[in-house]
Amino acid sequence: MEKNQRIHDLPDDQKPREKMASLGPGALSNEELIAIFLRTGTKGASAIEIGRRLLRTHGGIVPLARLDLKELCREHGLGLAKACQLQAAFELGIRAARDGSQSLILTSSDAIYQFLAPQLAHLSTEKLFVLTLHGNGKLIRLRELSSGSANQTVAVVSEILRPVIIDQAPHFVIAHNHPSGEVNPSSADRTLTRNLAQATRTMGLNLLDHLIIGRPTDGRQGYYSFAEQGEL
Repeated sequence: MEKNQRIHDLPDDQKPREKMASLGPGALSNEELIAIFLRTGTKGASAIEIGRRLLRTHGGIVPLARLDLKELCREHGLGLAKACQLQAAFELGIRAARDGSQSLILTSSDAIYQFLAPQLAHLSTEKLFVLTLHGNGKLIRLRELSSGSANQTVAVVSEILRPVIIDQAPHFVIAHNHPSGEVNPSSADRTLTRNLAQATRTMGLNLLDHLIIGRPTDGRQGYYSFAEQGEL
């Protein structure tokens, strides 16, 4: 697409909506998907160009999704209406991932990561979640327990175990995100896991895993599993 070229002037097979209709959403680039939500551009910049600039400025979809509404509104070419449309798109993606979990079997670290990553990877602050599970590994409930700063969240063992006991859950998992994308556990992460594992053994509860959700890089997966590392 040439600079400053309007979407209206593109061949039909290059227009985002027509392209989606004929090839499906998977055929569209990230900036084309954003353009569909924005619908229109500004003088001198098409919706596709605005989407491309947003992705380039913020480093991709995940950092873009971390922006709050006020930050999005300050982006040139958006404004309140378009910023709301983008935030609605990101939130729908998160809810779709969450609502589709009822039939998932969440007994492996990778399955838990695949379920949680779309909901946690974009967050700009650390949040701690507990997942209570049926005996077959299907989700009973996902709860957010605490929220902290960009590099720390605070958790108390009794607060983590309370929903497990309320749900009478045969199994449970805890997970938190590292906004930096780095997955290696901190000393506080290790202390929490050690204390929690000791408490669950005393109470006869079954902690399946503690996952740290980050972002994958070349040669490194996007999570750290205390269970896979033999640290439970």
